[in-house]
Amino acid sequence: MIESKFPNTSESIFSIMSKMANDHDAINLSQGFPNFESDPVLIEMVHKAMVDGHNQYAPMPGDLKLRQAIVHKIEHLYGKKYNEHTEVTITAGATQAIFCALAAILSKGDEVIIFTPAYDCYEPTIQLFGARSVPIQLKPPFFQPDWEEVAEKITERTKMIIINTPHNPSGMLFNEEDMIALQELSEKHDLVVVSDEVYEHIIFDGYAHQSASKFPQLAERCFITASFGKTFHNTGWKMGYCIAPETLMNEFRKVHQYNVFCVNHPVQKALATYLEEPSRYLQLSDFYQQKRDYFLSLLTESRFKIVPAKGTYFQLLDYSRISSERDIEFAERLTKDHKLATIPTSVFNTLDEDFKQIRVCFAKTEETLKRAAELLNTL
Repeated sequence: MIESKFPNTSESIFSIMSKMANDHDAINLSQGFPNFESDPVLIEMVHKAMVDGHNQYAPMPGDLKLRQAIVHKIEHLYGKKYNEHTEVTITAGATQAIFCALAAILSKGDEVIIFTPAYDCYEPTIQLFGARSVPIQLKPPFFQPDWEEVAEKITERTKMIIINTPHNPSGMLFNEEDMIALQELSEKHDLVVVSDEVYEHIIFDGYAHQSASKFPQLAERCFITASFGKTFHNTGWKMGYCIAPETLMNEFRKVHQYNVFCVNHPVQKALATYLEEPSRYLQLSDFYQQKRDYFLSLLTESRFKIVPAKGTYFQLLDYSRISSERDIEFAERLTKDHKLATIPTSVFNTLDEDFKQIRVCFAKTEETLKRAAELLNTL
């Protein structure tokens, strides 16, 4: 008999809620993808790349022009100059980038500090390589990290810290003080950091993204992962990248080349051209803030308690004034009885701690958001 490496792993909550949405003909605000199309200009660029013959393997680290565009973007936004030849790799989405970073560094017995609620790929990947996750529970309403608690959890076995900013699902941002605290701890204890920055261009209310690349000592020990799918409304393309100092990227590529070797060539060619116009990603915060503000304006008369998200295209809704049910039960009832699918957040918390909150995705058309708000206002 085969012994499962994940004996306690069940179907993901995203698959469960999306299937439930389909089964009950419910509006799906659960899974994190837009229900509108990517820019037709970008789609045409992909088509042109295919017609021009870019249909065979790309270089293992990715198309050089695309890597150069990424280096230029990071230097312009965050002041850090990476080497496009040795410090950037194009990946099959940010999840594959995270997988390769963890695979390159972790060994049996290592410990990895994560902040919960956490994106669901972190812990299984840590477990796969024989390491152990050490969770730090972020708490409502603001989900800010307690760095004294982090320091207390660091042991001689701690190898890595994973952060996610802007944070899914809470919409919290790591501020400058957070990043300095992270930099000091990682230096003091010689830790590798993975900074999951897939929502870097979706920031609201005048806040600034504090990329790990802005902090020199932190950048020297950090893998930064990012996503074109989140940025350009095409999550199904599974296109992302990883940046890291050469010593870390050398180890990363040893895994990457045997994991996927390279990723979609015509899409890389198209993105390299598309990134030549920075407004195509710099306007994203305004675009999604309008959606957030529109959606929340429709909920002003609801019974939910709401702290507006500072980033991402997710919003938490506290239903404690509506029901005492566990969030999984509440989300199931909301889907079946009220035809609206959301995500219960306890599944991402330490010990499934339940704060009576559901996550909704507002990367939707105004029509969809209006219909969803009408349903939520009836509760």
